[in-house]
Amino acid sequence: MDCRPGCGACCIAPSISSLNKPAGVACPHLDHALRCTLFGQPQRPACCSGLQASTEMCGTHREAALTYLEQLEIATQPAQ
Repeated sequence: MDCRPGCGACCIAPSISSLNKPAGVACPHLDHALRCTLFGQPQRPACCSGLQASTEMCGTHREAALTYLEQLEIATQPAQ
């Protein structure tokens, strides 16, 4: 599966610790068209490079992807 144009859910919903990016905040490397400006670059974090679009994660529309990733973020937070 290829990334859905105009989505950016995986760059917004989850936290990205290597970039000090909190969950729910757009990555600073996300452009106005919701594309990663580090895509294919060595500076791109490994957690981003390893993420692959899938039907389970992306659903059928952007809102489904945001919801799935928000729920995953909550489910994987360390115990406080």
